[in-house]
Amino acid sequence: MNVIWNLLHQLYTLLALVPFVAFFITWFIVYRMTGDKRRATHLSMDITTLFLIGSVGFISRNLFGSAFLLWMIILLFLVAAGLLGSMQTRMKGRVNLMKITRTLSRLGFLILTACYVLLLVVGIGTYMFQS
Repeated sequence: MNVIWNLLHQLYTLLALVPFVAFFITWFIVYRMTGDKRRATHLSMDITTLFLIGSVGFISRNLFGSAFLLWMIILLFLVAAGLLGSMQTRMKGRVNLMKITRTLSRLGFLILTACYVLLLVVGIGTYMFQS
């Protein structure tokens, strides 16, 4: 069991280093299976969000020496989920967890992609000017 856990951990680490590889792999597989570009794009965004969370957290820990940004991302996801759930309850009288998850995932994809690019540029800049 420990071997399987280590293998999954290494696979996640590899895909989190370059999260857009996961996006293109997922997109290609889903598109080949369904033939639907929209569905492939949405599912790829949802899966890549998981890798972006780890990647942004890792880059920020290396740049700033603190895991604060990772915990801030998790906190913001939880607060946003609560707000969306509250809004759904007021508007429709019930909570649709699937809709909340999809909304958070796609919004998180956009925000985390911007954070990833920004942190990558900052990291390259600090590496270049460090010497």
